[in-house]
Order: sequence, then structure tokens, then C-alpha cells
Amino acid sequence: MSLPTHVRLVEVGPRDGLQNEAQPISVTDKVRLVDDLTDAGVAYIEVGSFVSPKWVPQMAGSAEVFAHIRQQPGITYAALAPNLRGFEDALAAGVKEVAVFAAASEAFSQRNINCSISDSLQRFVPIMDAARQHGVRVRGYISCVLGCPYEGQVSAEQVAPIARELRDMGCYEVSLGDTIGTGTPGATRRLFEVVGAQVPRAELAGHFHDTYGQALANVYASLLEGINVFDSSVAGLGGCPYAKGASGNVASEDLLYMLQGLGIETGIDLDRLIAAGQRISAVLGRTSGARVARARSGQ
Repeated sequence: MSLPTHVRLVEVGPRDGLQNEAQPISVTDKVRLVDDLTDAGVAYIEVGSFVSPKWVPQMAGSAEVFAHIRQQPGITYAALAPNLRGFEDALAAGVKEVAVFAAASEAFSQRNINCSISDSLQRFVPIMDAARQHGVRVRGYISCVLGCPYEGQVSAEQVAPIARELRDMGCYEVSLGDTIGTGTPGATRRLFEVVGAQVPRAELAGHFHDTYGQALANVYASLLEGINVFDSSVAGLGGCPYAKGASGNVASEDLLYMLQGLGIETGIDLDRLIAAGQRISAVLGRTSGARVARARSGQ
């Protein structure tokens, strides 16, 4: 299969990237990060999460962030809304697109959201109904699609029916997440072969963590399967607070550099993206986790 000519990057740094940080991050710094990403030409930015601050303290103030970012036409500013209360709060903040999360592993679902996979999907029904009523688009995530910190290997056959159910419920796109980064290119290709038989590949996305150094290889394997949407995090920020040892998402800068080398268009300015990553990394008191950024700056 030939490679796609255009790829859409879903920037998850402001939400998935920052939610795992130990130090508090000001609304001002979050707003500046989103605005920097807008200026870099990122067309889809996951800005925050409408979840109880008791569970994810770093996502407190998401409504305030939405109120102050410079929203530009043609750019999607999305938020995670794990339940109906979260969806209502997102709606009140003017959010036009939300994301919901399920897991491919029963153990991870229990540890993460304290319920079974089936129960978690049922919780989305009122969200989907409300979203249809208010014209809000919903994107679905499935975590642990290639491995689970509690159950070990996860088969593609476990993932496919969950992806199909999310699609049938009304998710326009389902992102398959290698939460602990154990996936390899062969397993990734088989994942999209199996899931792609139940959900059109044009409605699937890849979300890869680089824990084992396989993220870019897995993206390339996904490209060969016709996937052209990928989640990534500026400066390689983030991990998963419920998956011990899971390092960050693939760095947006590294992914963009690879895609440019393949002649694939994204509409994103690499230099401005690097600058955005370096600025938030400085706020966090560390160097960027993006290898391209470190190479360009001689770090």
C-alpha cells in the first residue's frame, strides 16, 4: 500500500501531556502552550479535560483555559469529557468536540475508571445522546491496545469489537492507543488489519507511546496500513498516571520530522513547533523530550 499524502496530527500535549506532571502549571502557561501550537499550524489541539480535579489535579481550570486561548477558524480545540457532568461542563465552556476513553483490557479499565469495559461504554450513551442534541462531535480512544501493565499482551481481537461499538455509538473516529509502548510494527499492522475489518481505516487513528523506542516505527507501520491520523505530544510530554513506567507519547516534533522526510504534508511549521515545545519544557524545568528539538539546539 502506498503512503498517504497528507496526515492529520492530533496534538495531545496540553491535556495528555500535562495531566501527569507533579508540579502545578498555571492557566497562563497552558494558554500560551495552546496559542503557540495554534501559531505553529496545528489543526487539532486537545486543550484540556473536564474531569474531577480530585482525580487529575493538573486539569483543573480547563474552562478558564478555553476562555482565554486565541481560537482560530479551521482549528479544532477539543477536550476529554469522561462522563455526562464533564460533557456539560465542556459544553458550557464552548467546546465543540469532546473525547471519551475506553480500554481494551478489563484490568486497566477497573484500575483506571473503576468499572468494566462494558459498563464504561454504557456510561458514554448519555454523552453521545447529549452530543448529538448539541451538535458536538465525539472522538473515541481505546487504551492498552497492544499491551496492558496488568494483563500483559492484548490481542487485536479484544480491540476490534470495542472500536466497532464506539463507532456504532457515534464516535466519528477511534484512536487506538499503545498506552505502555510495548507494541512493535508487526503487531501494529495486525492490529489495524483486524480492527480495520470492522471499522473503516479512514475512521481510525494511532496513538503511540515511546516507552520501548518503537513509536515512530509503529507510526510507519500504521501508514503502510493506510492510517493517516496520529496523536502526538509536543516535547514528548506525558505518560499515563495509571500505567506505571509508561513514558511519554511520541514527540510531535519527531513525528513531524519523519513525516516531512517522507514527503507527507501536515500543514505544521517544524521550527515553531520546536519553539512551542522548548517553551513549555522551560516552564517544567527540563529540556524538551523531542530528539529533533535537542539535536537542533545542540543539547
